[in-house]
Amino acid sequence: MAKKTATETPLMKQHGEIKSRYPDAILLFRVGDFYETFGEDAVIASKILGITLTKRANGVAAYIELAGFPHHALDTYLHKLVKAGYRVAICDQLEDPKTVKGIVKRGVTELVTPGVATSDRLLDNKTNNFLAAVFIDDKECGIAFIDISTGECFVAQGNMEYMDKLLQSFQPSEVLVSKGKQKIFKEELDQKYYTYALEDWIFQHHYAYELLIKHFQIQSLKGFGLEDWNAAIIAAGAAFHYFKDTEHPHLQHLTSLQQINAGDFLWMDRFTIRNLELLHSPAEHGFTLLNSIDETITPMGSRMLKRWLIFPLVDLPQIETRHDIVQTIFEDEELNAGLRQHLKAIGDIERLVAKVPLKKINPREVIQLARSLQHADAIKDLPVTAAAHALNQILAGIQATTSIQEVIHKYIKEEPAVAIHKGNVMNDGIHEELDNLRQIAFHGKEYLAKIQETESVKTGIPSLKIAFNNVFGYYLEVTNTHKDKVPAEWIRKQTLANAERYITPELKEYEEKILGAEEKMLAIEGQLYEVLLDQLQLSLKVMQSNAQLIAQIDCLQSLATIAKKCKYVRPEMAADPVLDIRAGRHPVIEQHLPPGEEYVHNDVLLNKEEQQIIILTGPNMSGKSALLRQTALITLMAHMGSFVPASKAIIGLTDKIFTRVGASDNLSGGESTFMVEMNETASIINNLSNRSLVLLDEIGRGTSTYDGISIAWSIVEFIQKHPNKAKTIFATHYHELNELEHKFEGIKNYHITHKETANKVIFLRKLAPGGSRHSFGIQVAKMAGMPVALTHRADEILAVLEEKNKDNQIGNKMKQIHTDTFQLNIFDGLSTDLSRIKEILFQTDINTLTPVEALMKLNELKNVIKVYQD
Repeated sequence: MAKKTATETPLMKQHGEIKSRYPDAILLFRVGDFYETFGEDAVIASKILGITLTKRANGVAAYIELAGFPHHALDTYLHKLVKAGYRVAICDQLEDPKTVKGIVKRGVTELVTPGVATSDRLLDNKTNNFLAAVFIDDKECGIAFIDISTGECFVAQGNMEYMDKLLQSFQPSEVLVSKGKQKIFKEELDQKYYTYALEDWIFQHHYAYELLIKHFQIQSLKGFGLEDWNAAIIAAGAAFHYFKDTEHPHLQHLTSLQQINAGDFLWMDRFTIRNLELLHSPAEHGFTLLNSIDETITPMGSRMLKRWLIFPLVDLPQIETRHDIVQTIFEDEELNAGLRQHLKAIGDIERLVAKVPLKKINPREVIQLARSLQHADAIKDLPVTAAAHALNQILAGIQATTSIQEVIHKYIKEEPAVAIHKGNVMNDGIHEELDNLRQIAFHGKEYLAKIQETESVKTGIPSLKIAFNNVFGYYLEVTNTHKDKVPAEWIRKQTLANAERYITPELKEYEEKILGAEEKMLAIEGQLYEVLLDQLQLSLKVMQSNAQLIAQIDCLQSLATIAKKCKYVRPEMAADPVLDIRAGRHPVIEQHLPPGEEYVHNDVLLNKEEQQIIILTGPNMSGKSALLRQTALITLMAHMGSFVPASKAIIGLTDKIFTRVGASDNLSGGESTFMVEMNETASIINNLSNRSLVLLDEIGRGTSTYDGISIAWSIVEFIQKHPNKAKTIFATHYHELNELEHKFEGIKNYHITHKETANKVIFLRKLAPGGSRHSFGIQVAKMAGMPVALTHRADEILAVLEEKNKDNQIGNKMKQIHTDTFQLNIFDGLSTDLSRIKEILFQTDINTLTPVEALMKLNELKNVIKVYQD
């Protein structure tokens, strides 16, 4: 950027002052009909937007880079800058240049960032645009997710792992963090989120609390159930501070804070969400579970279904309620057709409503809002059997919005202009002056013809005519033949060869009216539009509540529609921790099979008594991973309220699903495939509950054979001995693990069947009891197109190795392993004295100990050990 000089122009001086307040944002500076960028901003903008970079004078012998675009193209260019990861400050003219002498007053009217965006070009209808704020603390962390484009606000608190899971689930567009915690955030949580650091003082409880109760206009946060959620309050306060900082004062549509309680939902860690490919697939054109079950019609429904998928329920009555409604819609084709018909006519009520207080809703969107509310009312009135209590309860919650629709239709025409400044938006009959001005502006010819006729009769001049020019406006023209008949009060303005031109007071008055009519009409329509938006603001909560209910109905009809389309069945939910799936299918794979090919279904049974753990062996490419994933997906779908791809399913209430499927490096973090595998497996092992479902694939393959088998064996043994008896499927190539079936109760061997013909392997993809002894890796290599010489050599080497190990030395050694040496806890089997040490340690709260108390506690432990040694 060019250095400032003593002769800097007034415009550039004003730009410099405003830019200094927003140093980390690109400043779009309104100059006349253009938004201009200067200096470094111009260099960046020209590259991203593909606009010309030029220079302009900035005082004597000084030039500065310049790049700009027309003001009406703001939406076109703004989203490109924000999508590129830049904060953009929009600086507008705050005065009418026509009424000001000298430099026009300017100021930033909005600061747009990735997480604070309301423009349709910046938003995806099917995805929320969340701003997240994270408060990091040793005791408890807090997090808030706020979408100002829909009005949704969620808060939660817990440990760092919970924060990590929530960030991955919500996928915020921007994350706020305090400057002092940036390093911890990057080390513990950063998954390449766009982050912005705020001053540490903003993350203070008293400041956040005051900010929130002021915004919601309440005395305390007890009504939201957040009074004691200190960490969550701090996070939410930081987000609201940021809105104020980014010039977003009109947030009346943020009407509540919703808690996310970890115990209300089925827990899936971030590895599981990734492994099951719920929302994203690592393959470029891969399919996800969301893609496969999303039959929603409205944008609100689509966004809600994504949350249902990430946060499945664990409350049995709530799950059954969803199943009841899905069944009602599933069985009543006429009802489903009626719902879908009305849903197709409903726009994005949430985002339309959010634009009202922001004053960014255009007239056509207001009409769309009215039509959407009308169809929401129609859904409420659809005939539903009285037996369908759950669905009727939702429908009863939809509040009538007839009065809102009437207000909108009273003010706005059915087919208004796209923007209020285009005019002709407001209805006739609501403002007398507006009607008169329209009469003048749109019926001027009739009025002029009437004047001409009146004056012609009055003066007796038959050839009298009215015309207009730019010099003196409207005039009466009289030929020389009749100029002696011209009244004395007419004022002569021009003499021609064969005629004279005159003006009259009446004509001049009309001229003034018609020339100012358009500007006056636009001003009046603007005022009326503001009045309408103020009236709509009074009903924000009603419209938002209806939008949420419509979204629920959309999700439920989506689940019913996909169930009908793909022949899903209603699962039977059980209080006991059992999983009994008959003829289960993978909901994603089966939808993308070649035409005419049927998915090979399988039965899976897991319970605490006879079949707690399945050791699953089988050839490569046989479908082991698909079976693991489909078991998890069927369980998850049942908990979110969906029917499932099976002929019958009994799904015991599950509180956690853990998966370790597939390998991935974290090379940038310095971790190998094996290290990532061990991290993920450790997370599972340390969080087992009695209702967990654990699905492990190829654990231990990232290290040597002996190490791998040892780790895999120990993991299975640990889960089997664990008091919580988690339901587990362990897929492996280590056939030696089949020996576990003979050593422990509740462990059963299964394999995926295959058929060998003429040195080829055909995978039958059917689950059968018993272990498999072959992996058929070389056959798979042949199928993949490996050179014949290479696979032939592999066959020779395999024959030598099998000859060496023909006595199955590893297998025999496995049989010799004792089962009574495994200890689950370092304190298990210790003496009474050491058990006393364990008791003292577990009862000690180290966070509250003073230094003196710590020394006394250490002395107490020392005395116990001394007694033990004596």
